[in-house]
Amino acid sequence: MSFIGEIIKYRSLSIVGLEKNTGKTECLNFILNRLPSQCKVAVTSIGIDGESKDQVTGTAKPEIALREGMYFSTAEVFYRSRRLLSELVEITNERSSLGRIVTAKVLIGGKILLSGPSSAASLRRWVAGVNKLNVNLAIIDGALSRLSSASPAVSESLVLTTGAAYSVNMDRLVRKTKFIVELVGIEMAEESLREIFMDIEKGVWGLSRQGKLIDFKVASSLTIDKIQDSLTRDCKAVFVAGALTDRFLNMISDSREVKEIVLLVRDFTKIFVTEEAYRLFIKRGGRIKVLQKSRLIAVCVNPTSPRGIVLDSDMLCEKLHEAVKVPVYDIVKNKDKV
Repeated sequence: MSFIGEIIKYRSLSIVGLEKNTGKTECLNFILNRLPSQCKVAVTSIGIDGESKDQVTGTAKPEIALREGMYFSTAEVFYRSRRLLSELVEITNERSSLGRIVTAKVLIGGKILLSGPSSAASLRRWVAGVNKLNVNLAIIDGALSRLSSASPAVSESLVLTTGAAYSVNMDRLVRKTKFIVELVGIEMAEESLREIFMDIEKGVWGLSRQGKLIDFKVASSLTIDKIQDSLTRDCKAVFVAGALTDRFLNMISDSREVKEIVLLVRDFTKIFVTEEAYRLFIKRGGRIKVLQKSRLIAVCVNPTSPRGIVLDSDMLCEKLHEAVKVPVYDIVKNKDKV
């Protein structure tokens, strides 16, 4: 099954760059250009994408090109400066830092700057809204620094972009990317556990060995000191509704019951731990599971850093594929093979 063939199995896709200048916009354009003409697509971005020049590094960037029939959502100010002909569909109540968000349909293809919803809740509303337009695929251009776009609560599938901008040391780049891919691939919890915790939005909760739901009455995993003993002594499962931190993970790692407890988070975007803390937790027999999971379709690489350092593309793709066990593409160099 081809890269595009995998993507069109799903109703929504997030493209997430692990760092700026890892080829996210290039990846977006590649996908948009190769989607079947009968596939109705809508696209937005959580940041500002489609600029011809990077505002930080001053380097040239690929602009976003849309073709006839595609839908897009962007800030009103960028809609006014569009370089395409479009039909206005909706001016929403959603707002970005640049004003109201406009949704339109492309009549004659061209270039556009994208800046749409940024929070997980507003992105979910955006996906639901474009689905009412009978769109087959909703695409969100995201970023690792704002992982809400990659949450399975927002999009069903995911493409990661990585490269020399993330690290010019190839072994370090592979290791860091592998860790993110591992988090994306964390096993989904059993249905019985998902049913118990799915609707809980705040706090830290436990499931006792007798099957009783326990509310630890704390706002987040950051305030765990007073519940540490009962957490590790009484529970067979612990659910952290918010961010999972090193401090919380280390507390579970240090307990004698670490092998007896299943640590639950909503999805991988809630995990804010260092690789060192995570590896120690796993080494001691700890288990993390998620309530929701996205399908990682591929990793795309940009071997060139903003400073002009160029890694060996073939070697990078080979090492990454061996490490992450999902398809890895340099879509600029091998665009006819993807």
